Amino acid sequence: MKSTILAAHAVDPTLQTFADDVWWITLIKLFGVFVLLLLLTLFTINYERKVVARMAVRPGPNQVGPKGWLQSLTDGVKLPFKEEIIPKTADKVVYFIAPVISATTAFTAFSVIPFGGVVTMFGQRTALQLTDVPVSVLVLLACSSMSVYGVVLAGWASGSTYPLLGGLRSSAQMISYEVAMGLSIVAVFMTAGTMSTSQIVAAQAQGNPVNILGWEATTPSWYAVLLLPSFVIYCIAAVGETNRAPFDLPEAESELVGGFHTEYSSFKFALFFLAEYINMITVSAFATTLFLGGWRAPWPITWFWEGANSGYFALIWFFAKVLLLLFGFIWLRATLPRMRYDQFMRFGWKVLIPVNLVWILFLSYIKIANNELSQQAKWFSIVGIVVVVLLIAMLWPAARKPRQLSIEEQLASRPPGSFPVPPIDLQVPPSPRARRAVAERAPASVGGDSSLAPEDKEV
Repeated sequence: MKSTILAAHAVDPTLQTFADDVWWITLIKLFGVFVLLLLLTLFTINYERKVVARMAVRPGPNQVGPKGWLQSLTDGVKLPFKEEIIPKTADKVVYFIAPVISATTAFTAFSVIPFGGVVTMFGQRTALQLTDVPVSVLVLLACSSMSVYGVVLAGWASGSTYPLLGGLRSSAQMISYEVAMGLSIVAVFMTAGTMSTSQIVAAQAQGNPVNILGWEATTPSWYAVLLLPSFVIYCIAAVGETNRAPFDLPEAESELVGGFHTEYSSFKFALFFLAEYINMITVSAFATTLFLGGWRAPWPITWFWEGANSGYFALIWFFAKVLLLLFGFIWLRATLPRMRYDQFMRFGWKVLIPVNLVWILFLSYIKIANNELSQQAKWFSIVGIVVVVLLIAMLWPAARKPRQLSIEEQLASRPPGSFPVPPIDLQVPPSPRARRAVAERAPASVGGDSSLAPEDKEV
């Protein structure tokens, strides 16, 4: 009986597995997670710089170490020894605590991420996971939410205008995209029936037989396929949650100099830099756990290699998926321009959250219909849903672009004595001198004066 339980634990760690760990094994795993995150951060920084350089067809880091791979290490060693400048107007206590909050929450979030199944470590059987609780996913969400407080407090405590604006932007960003991220995970709870990260990985092992309105099928093993809308929304919300391009508004250099960390230097700036990249790694590992089967190998590999998920081989598949998602972060940074703040907030509240709510309602209906409705009622409900969707699509008012006012109409609509401001779309009208010049040339261009340039003739 004992051998049967151990064999099951080899591929399916349970909450009881972590309760059986001796204290020194827990310390080893704790130290291992800490060192692993530091090494992954150094690798990710160089990884990003080399990939972006490759996409921009230019050389990346290539001077320090073999092919430049020690550049991040030298930068990390240099930062703590740089001069630290603290503004006189800063709140010293909060100014010090803010980067500590960001770095601490970034490390804490990784404690419930499963790296693999149960292995033998120094003669002791233990899971490749620091710990697990029945609500591990909520622990991750709580750490993700708390990390933004470090950004907000850093902007407020700096005693400067631009960091304060960056902190305010970050608070609004947290509210909007944290809601979208949380809703995208609800579909995983409903499908897996648990909030434990190790059990969510186990639920994706073989696929789940389901009855979709009378049609028997086996769902794909990865929730990224079965719950595709949730996976897409999670990926978008994760980019906004980590302040990465094109959602890096709290630290937008073009309008905020450097954002919330403008007044930080030396080791405190290094902590913010470390927290940003650890958060990238954390949300990638979280997506791997919830949607990509966790540490289990993809199906083609398990088909011809039965031992792919045993032992420490699980680390290979887990980090391969994480690096693939990190490449997506880097690709976005090298491809997309930064969004405007109003576009960013509109997209979160008017697109991501409504689509998420509709998707959750649809999944809830599928579960209720399979359990309580008869076969005839199921098909009637399907027809009704299709008819309602078609009616909404046909009757939905088409968006009409407002008529563009002329310059004279814009000037006339201004209240008397008001200060002239540029239009919202930043299309500044031509000066009166330029308009007079165009008006003077207009008759000559109509008459076919060949002395004018082609572009003047068009005007």
